[in-house]
Amino acid sequence: MYQLIRPALFQLNPEAAHHLTLSGLQAAYAMGLSGMLAPSIPNNPRTVMGMNFPNPVGLAAGLDKNGDCINGLAALGFGFIEIGTITPLPQAGNPKPRLFRLPQANAIINRMGFNNDGVDKLIANVQRANYRGILGINIGKNATTPIENAADDYLICLRKVYAHASYITVNISSPNTKNLRRLQDNDALDNLLNLLKTEQQKLADMHGKYVPIALKIAPDMESEQVSQIAQLLMTHHIDGVIATNTTLSRTGVEGLPHGEETGGLSGAPVRDKSATVIRQLAAELQGALPIIGVGGILSGADAAEKIKAGASLVQIYSGLIYRGPVLISEACAAIRAL
Repeated sequence: MYQLIRPALFQLNPEAAHHLTLSGLQAAYAMGLSGMLAPSIPNNPRTVMGMNFPNPVGLAAGLDKNGDCINGLAALGFGFIEIGTITPLPQAGNPKPRLFRLPQANAIINRMGFNNDGVDKLIANVQRANYRGILGINIGKNATTPIENAADDYLICLRKVYAHASYITVNISSPNTKNLRRLQDNDALDNLLNLLKTEQQKLADMHGKYVPIALKIAPDMESEQVSQIAQLLMTHHIDGVIATNTTLSRTGVEGLPHGEETGGLSGAPVRDKSATVIRQLAAELQGALPIIGVGGILSGADAAEKIKAGASLVQIYSGLIYRGPVLISEACAAIRAL
């Protein structure tokens, strides 16, 4: 069905198409029609970060920033859903237009800027949802918060979402919030991870449950920085790492319409950069913590490549825009065949 409606969606402004699609998924769920949108997916369970995932293919953060469409997205067959990025206070994000399709390259450029309705609204949406599967909540900082105070925003979000999340992702790698990637620098990251880990233990004691923390990193790092991050992840006993976010590179989209727009590039052009980071992390970490692979998955073979590179789970986003829900089952089948 998606292949029939995609041409009409691609005639719309990308951001308008995005909101229309989420509304449509929620409506399909409410009417019991989700089965028409995606094939059923056999279980292919695996245990990662102490949790039992029904299958290894998840939704990456960014598609459903506020948790408005949890039920509709889950009905497509994902093994887990990640919502956000969320910030303590609502914010409008960057000026429009800020989302661009590059269909010749199966790519997307976005400079959304963590547009969201704030952490309290997301929590209310989570509480209303019927979904009882694995739910990740991705947290960030408000654009108006100085980078030297960024940890305060992450701690606010961590405290508020802790009781409602299966795991929490700390997003320090979006290129669309000024100076955010500076938090990947060694000293800044060391301090942030220390604060988060200390707070995680307090919250575990308070709530009587342990909620894993994963760190989401960028693909645009030299080998030495990836190595330093791997060491810090192990030093602070972080529970997982998500590799990778969007890239600032424009390799693969040179000369294409919108190819020079500012923002993060996702889709097929980031596939190899993501896989390179995953391979290095796998070599550095030696199984100390799991890797969730994301970036450029547009086929089952792409998903399997991430697993072979060292990932335990994968996430999709841009591939879903170009391929539709069939990509979920295709990716699950390719991973199951490994």
